[in-house]
Amino acid sequence: MLALPGNYGNKINEMLKSDAGISRGRILTVVAAAMVDDHGRVLVQQRPPGKPMADLWEFPGGKVEPGELPEAALCRELHEELGITVDPAALIPATFASEALGDRHLLLLLYTLRKWGGEPQARHATALQWVDPPALRTLAMPPADIPLIGMLEALL
Repeated sequence: MLALPGNYGNKINEMLKSDAGISRGRILTVVAAAMVDDHGRVLVQQRPPGKPMADLWEFPGGKVEPGELPEAALCRELHEELGITVDPAALIPATFASEALGDRHLLLLLYTLRKWGGEPQARHATALQWVDPPALRTLAMPPADIPLIGMLEALL
């Protein structure tokens, strides 16, 4: 069972167990972090040219590999993408998004993170930007990220 606030964990687990037309292998699980600095700003990165959804701003993170725990995947992705180190215990489950993605289904798990080691660098992104949560609404973001903004505003 995933440990998410409210009834979110139950909803995800029910979706994963259901036979609503999507087999488990066709669910793409992605993890992302809303990294929050001392000023309450959130870090976003810009997707590079040549990648799907190029130039859109997103929360850093990536795919969960088969057999990998979501928190371990997010720590790995943040190290690969930003060059930072993260203690899995510092990742706080925040919310999730669920969206059709062609013949697959995207399940995006968003965590908040306030403590990490090192200075974030744009290793796999065009740029990084620290923004106040309400300003996230002004950025061009992937469709799955947009519904997460309201929850972040409420949490932060």
